[in-house]
Amino acid sequence: MNSVAQDIQIDISLQDPEWETVPQVQQIVEQAVRTTLIMAPQPERIRTKTLEVSILLANDDLMRVLNREYRDKDNATNVLSFASLDSEDFFIGDVVGLGDVALSFQTIDREARDERKFFKDHLIHLVVHGCLHLLGYDHKEEGQAIIMEAIEIRILEKLGVQNPYNDRIVMP
Repeated sequence: MNSVAQDIQIDISLQDPEWETVPQVQQIVEQAVRTTLIMAPQPERIRTKTLEVSILLANDDLMRVLNREYRDKDNATNVLSFASLDSEDFFIGDVVGLGDVALSFQTIDREARDERKFFKDHLIHLVVHGCLHLLGYDHKEEGQAIIMEAIEIRILEKLGVQNPYNDRIVMP
């Protein structure tokens, strides 16, 4: 956990009206972002800086375009992260633009129903997951995945969400 209190700026953009059907969606997303950035170990060079994150609450159509353009995958996905850690525009004075996280309402809703999870819990998990990518965490290799999942589980516990990697977790 970070010992220095950081200013965290979060820009949330609703690109699909279906997100408005989720009670307090902006507050839910903001709390998940803040908790992640406070609890996750950060790279040394950003620990005392103001952190800035943009969240795009999108739909399957936009996510398919983004996934095709940036990942060469022609399908919608639940979450995409666009980290700025390695870009030259990473620092703007004392503000660190960590990047953008895009989420698809339709895919998250479908996955939550298929996996018998609460929509809110699945959303929170994906926000945490996306923000960890912005901090440089990854899951391409098994060792990285173990570290990232352990951090996710700890953050989700703080947010009142059960371990999503436990196959026994289902909604009643």
